[in-house]
Amino acid sequence: MWRLGLTGSIASGKSTVGRMFEELGVPVFSADAAVHALYRGAAVAPIEAAFPGTTRKSEVDRTALSARLLAEPRRLAELEAIVHPLVRAKIADFLAAAEAGGAPLAVVDIPLLFEGGHPYGLDRVAVAVAADATIRARALARPGMSVEKLDAILARQLPQAEKKRRADYIFDTDRPLAQTRADVAALVEELRATPKTGARTTR
Repeated sequence: MWRLGLTGSIASGKSTVGRMFEELGVPVFSADAAVHALYRGAAVAPIEAAFPGTTRKSEVDRTALSARLLAEPRRLAELEAIVHPLVRAKIADFLAAAEAGGAPLAVVDIPLLFEGGHPYGLDRVAVAVAADATIRARALARPGMSVEKLDAILARQLPQAEKKRRADYIFDTDRPLAQTRADVAALVEELRATPKTGARTTR
């Protein structure tokens, strides 16, 4: 089974590309969705212990937690040490289940794939990209987003040029959706038809 990583900067169109894979019957794991679920489950108690007052009614208050991290950015690594191992375990379970189910291809959508430095056992990596101005406009249109918060997020992410250099495949989401959808379909067809040889882990 091909294990394809999908990544990209905030608002680069990564989630849209992920949905296109799903529409073609490819199993897709979203790290963001996994974190949302963990913030209502296994991550609540350890986050409350580390960051008192950031949970409400048995779930993490994302607004309160974001505000705490903006005030104390050095503590981000502490949060990641709680959440990342939980997400990695879910990714491993997802990939094992997809392979056991006979899927020829599975996609793992991880926003900080390169930045985290964890290989996840992936064979290839696709990167969603868009113009910097497009990214800023899309991100700032999101509820709860501010210039300060966006700049803090972008500061943690590799420049798009570096992501493109490391990528095996690039999806430019500034192009029409129909073109991106066709590009995704072509890649799915290619990988489904190609024996898994020459695989490599994340660079």
